[in-house]
Amino acid sequence: MSTATTPSAADDFERHRPRLFGIAYRMLGSADEAEDAVQDAWPRFAGADRAGIEQPGAWLAKVVTNLCLTRLTSARARHESYVGTWLPEPVVTSDGTLGPLESAEQRDAVSTALLLLLERLTPTERAVYVLREAFAYGYREIAGVLDLTEANCRQLHRRAVRRVGEPGSRFEPAPGLRDRLVASFLTAAREGDLAGLEKLLAEDVTWWSDGGGKVSAARRPVEGRDKVLRFTVGGMRRFTTDWDLTVAEINGAPALVAHSGEDLVGVLTFELRDGVISELHAVMNPDKLGFAGRQLARP
Repeated sequence: MSTATTPSAADDFERHRPRLFGIAYRMLGSADEAEDAVQDAWPRFAGADRAGIEQPGAWLAKVVTNLCLTRLTSARARHESYVGTWLPEPVVTSDGTLGPLESAEQRDAVSTALLLLLERLTPTERAVYVLREAFAYGYREIAGVLDLTEANCRQLHRRAVRRVGEPGSRFEPAPGLRDRLVASFLTAAREGDLAGLEKLLAEDVTWWSDGGGKVSAARRPVEGRDKVLRFTVGGMRRFTTDWDLTVAEINGAPALVAHSGEDLVGVLTFELRDGVISELHAVMNPDKLGFAGRQLARP
């Protein structure tokens, strides 16, 4: 029997699985696809000559990154034909699924807003940005993963940063502000308190909904404080009547999660600017809620 299929190979793979999933999710913006990409790496690892693999973690990271590059090509086409707004799949991060999120930069790296910005990049630019910013890879390591020159990787990183913005340049609110704003938003929306909601929303606030054509959801962004106020109050009447709303840490920040019985039916994340809510992202497509639903169902 090949030594590549001994328990030690499986143990080695499982030891690196969390990091591999973190790379794949940041690359794809989809938890289910990230799981598939990581699982696709297993037969390659099991069938490889492990005697020639000096650093299994680096070897696996290269395989997963390149599997993601292949998936991103087809994902682009799917996003272009997607019904309504495409948003990344939400992931519960309080359990460490995406690794430690102790700093503002680490939380920002998995935020819905940044994952959407990463959609502006080419697949290779995205790979360079993720490996550099989220996993602190050196340019030599990135070059080895992508089979590029170090100079090319530096150029790709500069280009990605220009498109996305400097790491840490996005607004990071004071500690506890996000929690207070989300709690205040939920209370005001439940009570139909327009004056209270108005104080929480930026004048140019935008609400994005992702129903994927599977459930009723706004297919175009709702823009401006007045429209978002009316949309929020109208929607929350249904949500609070039919669904159980609670707060959970999603993609590194407090968010609202909605359950109908035991089923997760919606996730609402918030982006802040100057101490108020500037963007709201509502994921309601059931195809995108399976991973987070399984996380939240764990005891």
